[in-house]
Amino acid sequence: MAKWMVSAKKADFAKIAETFGIDPVIARIIRNRDIVGDEEINLFLHGTLEDLHEPRLLYDMEKAVVFMLSEIEKGAAVRIIGDYDIDGVCATYILLRGLRFCGAKADTVIPHRIKDGYGLNDHLIEEAHRDGIRTIITCDNGIAAAEQIVYANELGMNVIVTDHHEVPYEEDADGTRRELLPPAAAVIDPKQEKCGYPFDGICGAVVAYKFVQVLTEEHIRRQSGTDMRSEARRELLSELLEFAAFATVGDVMELRNENRILVKYGLRQIARTKNFGMKALLEVNGLQDKPLSAYHIGFVLGPCLNATGRLDTALKALQMFESGSFAQAVTIAGELKELNDSRKEMTGQGTEQAVELIENGPLREDKVLVVYLPDCHESLAGIIAGRLKEKFHKPVFVLTRGEDGVKGSGRSIEAYHMYEEMSLCKHLFTRYGGHRMAAGLSLPEENVEEFRLMLNRNCRLTEEDFTEKLLIDVPMPLSYIHMDFVRQLQVLEPFGNGNTKPVFARKNVHILHGRILGKNENVGKYRIQDEEGNLFEMIYFGDLPGWHAFLEAEFGKEERIRLYQEGSKRIVIQMVYYPDINVYQGKESLQIVMRDYSK
Repeated sequence: MAKWMVSAKKADFAKIAETFGIDPVIARIIRNRDIVGDEEINLFLHGTLEDLHEPRLLYDMEKAVVFMLSEIEKGAAVRIIGDYDIDGVCATYILLRGLRFCGAKADTVIPHRIKDGYGLNDHLIEEAHRDGIRTIITCDNGIAAAEQIVYANELGMNVIVTDHHEVPYEEDADGTRRELLPPAAAVIDPKQEKCGYPFDGICGAVVAYKFVQVLTEEHIRRQSGTDMRSEARRELLSELLEFAAFATVGDVMELRNENRILVKYGLRQIARTKNFGMKALLEVNGLQDKPLSAYHIGFVLGPCLNATGRLDTALKALQMFESGSFAQAVTIAGELKELNDSRKEMTGQGTEQAVELIENGPLREDKVLVVYLPDCHESLAGIIAGRLKEKFHKPVFVLTRGEDGVKGSGRSIEAYHMYEEMSLCKHLFTRYGGHRMAAGLSLPEENVEEFRLMLNRNCRLTEEDFTEKLLIDVPMPLSYIHMDFVRQLQVLEPFGNGNTKPVFARKNVHILHGRILGKNENVGKYRIQDEEGNLFEMIYFGDLPGWHAFLEAEFGKEERIRLYQEGSKRIVIQMVYYPDINVYQGKESLQIVMRDYSK
C-alpha cells in the first residue's frame, strides 16, 4: 500500500479564493501544485494561447528558419525524419504541413522500429543522399546523432535538428560537464544549456510547432503576404495545435506552464477537428461527439498510434492523418485499433513473465530492475517496463533480443535520473538516450549482466525512495461535497502528469452495502455513510481482489460476504477519494471514487 502524506503547503487560501472567485479548497489544491503568486495563479486558471512563450526564444530558431527558407527558395528537396511514437508521428505531420505551406518539396521518413531503430542512422542518410535530398530536418530525435550528422555533412547534405531530449555530455575529472552537440546547420532543443527558452518541458511536436509558427510567419513576410494568406496560416496553426496537444499528453509531458494551455485548447480543437484521420480515430474508439479529456489521449487514442509503430509501421498513423477522405481514414484507424488490441494481449503476457522472473529469482533484491525477455517483441519493452515500475516502484529496464543485439527501454521513479545513471556505464552500450524518467538503449548480449550489476553497484536509492507516496490534497469531510464544488474542480483540468486529479481523505467511513459490476466483474459499487450519518454512492475501479483480501484480513471472510448480501454494519475504514458526477440516463448524481484505503 502507498504511504499517505498530506500536503501542508502554506498560503492565504481565503484571500486567493476571494481574489479569483474560487472555493478555498480549490485555492489549496492550486498551492499544492506549486502555483504561487497572483500572476501564476491567473495563468493557471485563465491562461490563453496568447500566453504561450515566444518561439523565437528557442536557441537557433532564427538560424534554422533562415536556412530552411533559403533551401525552399532554391527548390532543394527536404526530408523530415521523425520517430515511430506518438510524439514523433505528430511532430512529423506538423513539419510536413508547415513546410508544404511554405512551398517546400518535402517528404517524410519515419524509421521502422525494428529495421532502423530510433532516430537517424547511416542507412537513412545514405537513402536520402540517393534520393537527391539536400536538407534533412529531424523531429523528436537528432540531438544524440552527432556521428550520423557528420556523415550527412560529408555527403554534402545539411541537417537541422529539432528535438527535446537530453543533450549528450562528457564529464571531466573535476565534474564539469561539456555538452556534445551535433554539428548540424541548426539545433533547436530547449534542453541545451545556451537556450534561453523559459520552459524546457515541451515535447518534440511542440518544438516542431514552434518552428512552423516562425517559419510560416517569416515566409509570409518575405512574400509580402496578403490577408488571405495570413488567414490560411491561422487556420493551419489552429489545426496543428491539436497535434501538438495530442503529442504533449501522449509523450507524458508535465501539464504545467504552457503545456497546460496547449492541451486545454488542443482538446477543444480535437473535439471539432477537421482532420479526417483524427476524426476517424475518435469514431473507431466511440468518442465522437463526447467530452474529451487528457485521459482519452493517454489511454485510448494515443495507444492506437503507438501500437502501429510497435507492431507494424508508424507510417500508417501518418497516412491516416494525411488521408484525403474520411472513408480511407476510417479504414486505417480500424487497423490501428486492432493492432492496439493485439498489443494489449501481448503486453499482458510479457508482464506476467517479467513478474515471475523478478519475484522468483535473484532480481528480487535489486534496487534497479533489469529484466531480460529475449523472446518478447522488442516494441513492447517500454510498456512492460512501465507496468513493472508501477507494481514494484523501482526503476526498470526491460531488454529484448533484436536483430542486431539486445534492445531495451527503461522507466524510472522520481528519485532516479535514468539518463544520468546510464551515462555512468555508457561504454556498455552501442546506443542510448533518454531523460530523467525514460530511456532507450542497445547493447551486445554479453553486456546484459554487467549492465545490471553496474547499475545496482552505482545505485544510491534508499528504501524510502521505493515507497510509493500518495499525496493527499485535503483531509476533507464527505459532507463538504456538493454539485457546485465538483463542477468547480473542472477549472483545474486538464489533469495528467504534473497536474494530477486532486484527492482527498476521510476517516470513519462506513461501508454499508456493495455489489460487483462490469463485464469482467472488476468494479465495486457501494453505499457508504460518513460520521454525520450522510449517505453516498461510492465506486472502486482498482484491484478488487486486493480490496477483498483487505476486507477479509481486517473484518473476516463472513463480513466480506455479508457486505454483498444483506449488508454490513462492522466495516469502517479510512479512505483516499475524489468526488465525481455520475451521469445515468440523463440524470446527474454525486459519486465518490475510492483511490486507496486502510483500517
